[in-house]
Amino acid sequence: MMNNIDIQKILPHRYPFLLVDKIVELEEGKSIKGIKNVTVNEPFFQGHFPGNPIMPGVLICEALAQVGAVLLLGMEENKGKLGVFTGINNFKFRRQVVPGDTLELKADLVTYRHGMGKANVEATVDGQIAAKGEISFAVIENNGN
Repeated sequence: MMNNIDIQKILPHRYPFLLVDKIVELEEGKSIKGIKNVTVNEPFFQGHFPGNPIMPGVLICEALAQVGAVLLLGMEENKGKLGVFTGINNFKFRRQVVPGDTLELKADLVTYRHGMGKANVEATVDGQIAAKGEISFAVIENNGN
């Protein structure tokens, strides 16, 4: 549905911090599903952890937020704006994410009013939950554009 080039037209993130490779499902204003292909070449694996590479949980949260941002910033009224965290709530990490995994990222919008909102998010690998929780966010003007 959306490739990496399409995503870069919506998100300001770039390598090495763009953590979404493609969008596979999108229900405008409601939900989104994306993919992050985790490879051994990721820069964070050099130090997390040598000999036992594990994707940092905070970067899984960021990947989920980026998928949610594609959902929000793709909306006509938010084009050219930024999505920023205002909270990370009730997060649980259930499975390690390692090189070779395909991280499936899902966000379901719970509330969104006046530029503020919440989404339930879930990251899975092969149908197993890797991380799950709620993110809060604000959509703000992008003064860098």
